[in-house]
Amino acid sequence: MSGMLRSAAALGLVALTGTALLTGVDWLTADRIAEQERRVVLQQLGQLIPEQYDNALLDDRITVMDEHFFPNHQEVTVWRARNGGAPQGAILKFDAVNGYNGNITLLASINPDGSLRGVRVIAHKETPGLGDAIELAKSDWVLGFSGKSLVNPGPAEWKVKREGGAFDQFTGATITPRAVVDAVRLALEYFDTHREIVFETPSESTGSSTN
Repeated sequence: MSGMLRSAAALGLVALTGTALLTGVDWLTADRIAEQERRVVLQQLGQLIPEQYDNALLDDRITVMDEHFFPNHQEVTVWRARNGGAPQGAILKFDAVNGYNGNITLLASINPDGSLRGVRVIAHKETPGLGDAIELAKSDWVLGFSGKSLVNPGPAEWKVKREGGAFDQFTGATITPRAVVDAVRLALEYFDTHREIVFETPSESTGSSTN
C-alpha cells in the first residue's frame, strides 16, 4: 500500500510540475502572442484601409451583434478609420455562415457613402481547387466587390450569375461564392441602416461597446 501511495504522490508531483511549467511559459509568451496577433490583424487591414486616416485604427473599434444581418450570434468587430475626426471608412469582420464546409471569415471595408473599398477572405475550410478560389492568393474573384454597393448592382443582382445576379460563380462550386455574396450584401445593409452606431458609438478602448 505504501508503494502505491508513493507512486501516486510521484505522479501528482509530475502533474503539478508540468502544470506550473505550462503556466509559466504561457505567462512569458502571452504578450508576444498578443503582439503577433495585433501585427497580423494590422497587415490584413492594411489592404483595405483608406489612404488618409490619422486615428489609431486598431484601437478605434466596437463590437456589434445583430442576428438579422449577422446570424448565428456573431460578434462582429468594426474598426473605424477617421481623418481629423471625420469618418473615412469602416472595416467589418464577420462570417458567411453558409459556406460549403462551414463558416467563411471575411473583412469588408466600406466607404462612408456605402460603397465597398474591398473584401478579403481571411479564414475558411472550403474545398481546395474549387471553393478556395475566394482567396486572393488563388484568384482575383474577391476583387470584384471593390466599388460595389447596394445600388451598384441593384438589390436583385446581389446573386451569382447562375441565379440571375452580377457575380461570377466557380466551375463546380456555387455554394461558396453564393455564401460570400449574401454575407457581404447583409454587411452593406447593416452599414446602411446603422451608420450612427458604426461611427458614433464610443470605442471599446474607452470602456464602452454596443450590442
